[in-house]
Amino acid sequence: MRILLVEDDHHLAVSLSEALEAQRYTVDVTHDGEMAWQQMTMLPYDLMLMDVTLPQLDGLALCQRMRSLGVYSPVLMLTARDTSSDKIAGLDAGADAYMVKPFDLAELIAQIRALLRRGQTAMPTTLSWGALQLNPTTYDVSYQEIPMRLTPKEFAILELLMRNGRRVVSRHFILESIWRLEDPPGEETVKAHLKALRQKLRQSGAPWHLIETVHGLGYRLMNQ
Repeated sequence: MRILLVEDDHHLAVSLSEALEAQRYTVDVTHDGEMAWQQMTMLPYDLMLMDVTLPQLDGLALCQRMRSLGVYSPVLMLTARDTSSDKIAGLDAGADAYMVKPFDLAELIAQIRALLRRGQTAMPTTLSWGALQLNPTTYDVSYQEIPMRLTPKEFAILELLMRNGRRVVSRHFILESIWRLEDPPGEETVKAHLKALRQKLRQSGAPWHLIETVHGLGYRLMNQ
């Protein structure tokens, strides 16, 4: 899951992004509304977490622009303004939820989980590909009911492949989907994670080519 955090308080932005990444979200950070809009036009985000008071373009105007141009990703607004009229203004602008600073971090993360679930109600709780099972909520992975221990990046790559099935996923797409834009690694890093993931799958009884390499294009899961 990829989240865009729009917050002009740099210290708060750093602490929030670290807390969200600890929950296995990929977080991109911008510090003003116009930069955030540029980010949205380049990448799809599963959720926007934005302050109301922002330079260049405030959160209300940004949210209104998103909705008017057909961007319907969930928006959670953060603000120090706590009057009813402020909350109504945020919700009327198109926000899905509104939290007042200072907020409880655990409550914020619970709100984020709830908003993300709304867009996934039609999705199965557990992803399956033959004998391979992956639960995005509990982070459990197994092959033929044998549990596997994956690193966060290995888990994210496997989830991305399972959601795409036989569609080819390029290394560039994997990098964009899983790593932060501020410090993306090279494509060799993707190859290294895939090699480790294949080894762990093999140790659990899966065929080595469960993850196929489509030369010159990327990767996909083997036909079941």
